[in-house]
Amino acid sequence: MKKLYSNKGHILLFLIPAIILFCGILIAPIVMSGYYSFFDWDGLGEKTFIGFSNYIDLFTSNRIGFMKALGNSLVLALLSVGLQLPLALGLALVLGKGIKGERIFLSIFFMPVLISTVVIGQLWLKIYNPDYGILNVLLRSLGLESWTRMWLGLRETALGAVFIPTLWQYVGYHMLLLYAGVKSVPKELREAAMLDGAKDSQINRYIVLPYIKPIIRISVIFAVTGSLKSFDLIYVLTNGGPFHSTEVPSTLMIDMLFLRNRYGMGSAIAVLLIILCFAFALIINRVFKEEE
Repeated sequence: MKKLYSNKGHILLFLIPAIILFCGILIAPIVMSGYYSFFDWDGLGEKTFIGFSNYIDLFTSNRIGFMKALGNSLVLALLSVGLQLPLALGLALVLGKGIKGERIFLSIFFMPVLISTVVIGQLWLKIYNPDYGILNVLLRSLGLESWTRMWLGLRETALGAVFIPTLWQYVGYHMLLLYAGVKSVPKELREAAMLDGAKDSQINRYIVLPYIKPIIRISVIFAVTGSLKSFDLIYVLTNGGPFHSTEVPSTLMIDMLFLRNRYGMGSAIAVLLIILCFAFALIINRVFKEEE
């Protein structure tokens, strides 16, 4: 075995197919996007080198609306970390105690993750429909006619209405990650704390949460980066409207690439999204390390 690992040529030979796939599928598109971002190009004609003008326009031009789109993504990230993760953690702590029907509840909460996002978008379009949607119908039946809204058609409610399906779809995903961490806590620690008279809340606070902190960190990273690159559900529900109130960088990028034929600008947005996701992942890792 030692002789096998010492033969670097054989190791490299077996790694070549994976390296080719990794470079061709991940690295090459990033490099090409970075290259195109320095040009003014419509995707067909000649490219005109303009340097960092695309990046400057993204942060200075109100007409493009990148800062508004980025702000919407950050709001979704805050909602995910502030609402989605605490709910997922609460469910994981309850199910991790070994309640009756634990497996059934796990399957039910995780089921939305398995459903196509397009299908979920169509489902919630029906729920939010101002005429026959179940939400407005329920409000009318309760005598709350004044509370009915065009939930996806108003600036004031559109972003929140988009977040609710996201919460519903992915809370089970984070719950499953955290549940695995909760179940990995050694029983000896729980039993020792119970013998000392600790309550469930104290066990969770002083034993379980510190033990699963690495998984909480991963969930926070997934929630933040997922919000930054969110696209499909927003595209199905609102396509960035009304009046760009639910616009996010990914929908703005598609608009630049395929509707305005500004491939340089769209590539610049893609590069910035990659940089932002890496930056937030590093920041979150640093914050958790400092807490430790």
